[in-house]
Amino acid sequence: MGGPRFPAAMAAHVNEYFHPAAPVQAEDIITASGLTAIHELVGYSLADPGDGILVSRPVYGRFELDFGNTSGLRMVYADMDGIDPCSPAAVAKYQERLDASTAEGIPIKAVLIVNPNNPLGRAYPADTLRALMAFCETNKIHLISDEVYGLSTYSLDDGHDVPFTSVLSFDSTNLLDKDRLHVLYGMSKDFAAAGLRLGSLITRNRSLRKAVACNMRFHNPSGISVAIGTAILEDREFVASFVRLSQERLRDGHLHTAKVLDAAGIKYERGNAGFFLFIDLAPWLEHAEPGQNREFVLAQKLLDAGVGLHPGEEHAEREGQFRLVFSQDRETLQEGLRR
Repeated sequence: MGGPRFPAAMAAHVNEYFHPAAPVQAEDIITASGLTAIHELVGYSLADPGDGILVSRPVYGRFELDFGNTSGLRMVYADMDGIDPCSPAAVAKYQERLDASTAEGIPIKAVLIVNPNNPLGRAYPADTLRALMAFCETNKIHLISDEVYGLSTYSLDDGHDVPFTSVLSFDSTNLLDKDRLHVLYGMSKDFAAAGLRLGSLITRNRSLRKAVACNMRFHNPSGISVAIGTAILEDREFVASFVRLSQERLRDGHLHTAKVLDAAGIKYERGNAGFFLFIDLAPWLEHAEPGQNREFVLAQKLLDAGVGLHPGEEHAEREGQFRLVFSQDRETLQEGLRR
């Protein structure tokens, strides 16, 4: 589960960058072989087969597999109907969907957010996080905040920047029972190290940590990965330098891609986080034969030209939206955008 050094190094990292209201301790952290494993372990520990996890749309599509394959949980999607999913107004939509799900016989055990949002590429404002915490307290459900993109933010100086705020930064005493607040973090995004397979659960809930630990036999990270991750996180000077460089390059990639999209008349969601833009290709959807999906038809045409955009991955409410990754080297990015 990370040995003694990795949790301590991760706690120091989180305390430096996530500004928790109360310092995170090494004992608050359990590390598995990636966040996919953590998703499964947390879902298995918090809920029973057939229970629901409430999410807004669009959202990372593989949550269905992470929480469903072994734990048998259902992702319950709250449609926003034009409301910004990152705004406080979205909480009313969560309540509507929770009530409907309960009436359908699917009890909701937790709200799951990705902050900064994937695929929208923007962080949740502090007011929204407070509203979500209060919503979870009112309904006596858990709040799971996947903050794996927490340091992949940058300033665009356009007046619309939303800084990343971790749910750990709030004194939750009067907002949400600390035993129902859980943060997920890993090294795959902010450190571009998906191959290390290191994902951590950060929670004050001892019972949850114990339940997760009981099922770690099949999800322990490798010793080599733990050693590498520890060496990275213990070198605070390197981490600071790497984070600065990463944010600079993500900003440059975002600005370059946005400029090309603007020139081509392709609309996209505004944001200042992540390594992707959520673009709208609906005007380019063509007629499809019976039984065909128009998004898949367009995606195949793009793939035939050497460009891979996965259709329907984010469960968007509107047809024709795709997540475009811009964190490749400039030559590759430029060629992909040209095509």
